[in-house]
Amino acid sequence: MAATWDGLAEGTKAESRSFGPLTRTDFVRYQGASGDFNPIHHDEEFAKSAGFPTVFSVGMLQAGILATFATDWLGAENVRRFAVQFREQVWPGDTLVCSGEVVKRYEEDGERKVDLELSCDREGGGTAIRGSATFVVA
Repeated sequence: MAATWDGLAEGTKAESRSFGPLTRTDFVRYQGASGDFNPIHHDEEFAKSAGFPTVFSVGMLQAGILATFATDWLGAENVRRFAVQFREQVWPGDTLVCSGEVVKRYEEDGERKVDLELSCDREGGGTAIRGSATFVVA
């Protein structure tokens, strides 16, 4: 059940959620769905020849995971804006932890809205994705 206007004050945080550990198979499945077949994401030798220790995820996979986290919280039909910034690679075996916080609550154009700050962090590591979003709230 999506959150309600009365339950979303500035500073309200969503319960964090873990995804993973991610596998090479997850990377390849995403590549198939997205049509992005850059071999750096699935071919070990190619990734190493480019100077990486192994293959790594397509960044949009993490963006999709973060979007899923946000829409599970506030409802896909309520998204008005979603933006991400890629920060660092995600490697096979990484578990991602998504979190979000309401940073602004307001009314605009006859709608009740909240602006969010979002993060998709590598468990035990750094930040893979920083994001922001605007949702309407009933």
